[in-house]
Amino acid sequence: MARTAAFEANTERYEQWFERHDVAYLSELAALRQLTPLVRLDLEIGVGTGRFAEPLGIAVGLDPSPKMLACARARGINTVRGVAEALPFRGGIFDLVLIVTTICFVDDVHAMLREAGRVLSADGSLVVGFVDRESRLGRYYQDHRVEGPFYRDAIFYSAREVEGLLAETGFSAREWVQTLSAPLAQVTGVERPTSGHGNGAFVAVRADRSD
Repeated sequence: MARTAAFEANTERYEQWFERHDVAYLSELAALRQLTPLVRLDLEIGVGTGRFAEPLGIAVGLDPSPKMLACARARGINTVRGVAEALPFRGGIFDLVLIVTTICFVDDVHAMLREAGRVLSADGSLVVGFVDRESRLGRYYQDHRVEGPFYRDAIFYSAREVEGLLAETGFSAREWVQTLSAPLAQVTGVERPTSGHGNGAFVAVRADRSD
């Protein structure tokens, strides 16, 4: 069952996070932008309110939450209601599939990644952005997840685990970038992304189909 209740009930609170932590948000965007070139047709799985899809120019956004989709639609995204594990699209039509933090919330990560591979074109790429469980921020979210509505049921992954999940579902990780090397309270300017993982709280990886 899609975990929509917290997002439906707290859409405004979700939006306010980006306002309060605008520098961290812009740092995450910079990391994702490095891995998301302009393509013919792209999709974000778990588009939420469109905070990432809009500035990155993502054409189509999928999410199970009607309230979140309404916000994304207002930002100009072509929205589709659905779940990550059963995408309502024919195979091979997208040149890029973006997944930002959604990996923490789906019921079946393997099914989501297999579906992403199914809808990607032969030379398409998958970009996954997530909070690294082994980072300071990741450990904080893990330890305090019951205190907030969004991360209560979240499952956090390390970069090594995400790489393994990608390999298990037919992907090869090609490029890693990271950002937010300091705690959120100490982030005072937009951080330039660096390559690799292990130092930044927010990590993004570009992967290609290996089959």
